[in-house]
Amino acid sequence: MLLLLTLLIAEMGVECRAQETGDVFRQYEARVSKAVERGFEYMLSTEQSDGTFPDAHGRSTGISSLVGMAFLAQGHLPGLGKYGDAINRRIDYTLLHSSPEGLLDAGDHGNGPMYAHNISTLFLSEVSGMVDPVRQRRIDEVLPKAMNIILRAQAVQKSIEHQGGWRYQPTSQDSDLSCSGWALMALRSARLNGAQVPQQAIEAAVAYTQRRFDRRIGHFGYMDTAQHKDSLTGAGLLCLELCGRHGTPENLKAGDWILENHESLPRAEFEFYGNYYNAQGMFQLGGKYWRQYAEWMYPHYLEEQSGDGSWLGERFGRVYGTSMMILAFTVPARQLPIYQRDERVDEQK
Repeated sequence: MLLLLTLLIAEMGVECRAQETGDVFRQYEARVSKAVERGFEYMLSTEQSDGTFPDAHGRSTGISSLVGMAFLAQGHLPGLGKYGDAINRRIDYTLLHSSPEGLLDAGDHGNGPMYAHNISTLFLSEVSGMVDPVRQRRIDEVLPKAMNIILRAQAVQKSIEHQGGWRYQPTSQDSDLSCSGWALMALRSARLNGAQVPQQAIEAAVAYTQRRFDRRIGHFGYMDTAQHKDSLTGAGLLCLELCGRHGTPENLKAGDWILENHESLPRAEFEFYGNYYNAQGMFQLGGKYWRQYAEWMYPHYLEEQSGDGSWLGERFGRVYGTSMMILAFTVPARQLPIYQRDERVDEQK
C-alpha cells in the first residue's frame, strides 16, 4: 500500500509538472509557432546548392547540425512532410564530411574541430532510427567512429582540473565547459539510443562539470567557475539534469542564479548560446524556474525577430542565431530525444 501510494504521488507530480509547463507555454504558443515557421523559411532561403550557408562558419558541420536539430525540435522528421527533405540534406551534409577516422568536420570551424564534431555527433545520434535504410546504414558506419573520437579526446592525459572534459582539438590537454557540454550530450544521446558508452566516461564528464560550479554564488564558468557565467550557467545546469542529478541543491542554486541574473543576458558575449541552455535547463527544473524564465524569454525574443524571420546571433550570424532560438523556443515540445529525461539511465540514487 505504501509503495502504491508513493507511485501515485510521483505520477501526480509528473502530471502536474507537465500541465504547469504547458500552461506557461500556452499563452505564447500561437506566436511562437508562427515565429518558428518564419525561422525555418529563412534558413531554407539562405541554404546554398552545396549545403552550406552564407554566414560566418557557414560551412561548418556544427552549424548544419544545429539547423537539422531545429527542425527536429518542432517535431519534423527526416524524409517526411514539409521539411523532411531539408532534414535529410543536413544529415547528408554531415555524413559527407566524415573523415575515415570518423571526425565530422568540413573546416570553417573556428578554433578547432571538436566543437563542430560534438554537435554533429549529437545530431546523428538524435536522428539514428528515424531515417531510411540507406542513410541508417551510413549512420551506423560513421557514428561509432565519431563517438570513439569523443571518448579518446576525453582520455587524453590532463591535469586534475581538466580531467573528464574536452576542448577544441582531439588532442587538447585542457578543457572548457562549452565544448564539454556538447560532448557530454552526444555521449548521453548515444547511451539513450543503446550505444555502449562507458559509464565512467559519463561520470568523469559530470565530475568535470561540477568542478566548474561556484557553490557559494551559484554559477558555472568556462574554464574556471566565473568566466562567461551568463552564457554557461544554463549549460552546467542542463548537463547535470540530463545525467540524473535532478533538482539537486546545486542545480536549484544555479536556477536561482539564472532567475536573478537572466535580464543581463542580452549584454553577454554569447547571448543566444546562453538563452538556449537557460531555456533547456530551466525547463528541466520546471516550476517557478521554467515559468519565470519563459515569461521573460518569449516576449523579449519574439520582439527581436527580424522581418526576414531570422535572429542575428552574435558573431556567428543569422543561421546560427535562428537555429539556436528555435531550439530554445521549442523546448516544451520535447521532441528531441536527448531532452526527454529518462530516469532509467544514469539516475542518481
